[in-house]
Amino acid sequence: MSTAAVLAANETALREVGLSARKVGYVRDLAAHFHDGRLTVERLAAAGDEEVLAALTAVRGIGRWTAEMYLIFNLSRADIWPVDDIGVQRALAELYFHGARPSLTECRELGERWRPWRSVASWFLWCYLDPVEVNY
Repeated sequence: MSTAAVLAANETALREVGLSARKVGYVRDLAAHFHDGRLTVERLAAAGDEEVLAALTAVRGIGRWTAEMYLIFNLSRADIWPVDDIGVQRALAELYFHGARPSLTECRELGERWRPWRSVASWFLWCYLDPVEVNY
């Protein structure tokens, strides 16, 4: 569905595909950002990590975690450290903090040892929690 089609669709049609009323607003805001050129796939790909985070979190409904997942999984950025990710926090708790949930500061400090490959470290931490092989 094109951005124009999303913007033109009535709320009922978008709700019928499973979006909540709040998510309809979020999807429309994202579509508007792409439709009017505030966001483009090409500019996001060429931008630095912090610029991508700022651009995506300017969209209603997109927070830092979602933007970080975009950086890791869509832009293949190698050094993203998603300390707000519950999986990363749980794995760090089990591996380094005797099961106690670490603070975000502790997570950030621990992540420094994996710079510039913190996205890879995140992947290993997620796999530690869920060792089922994933084929992409």
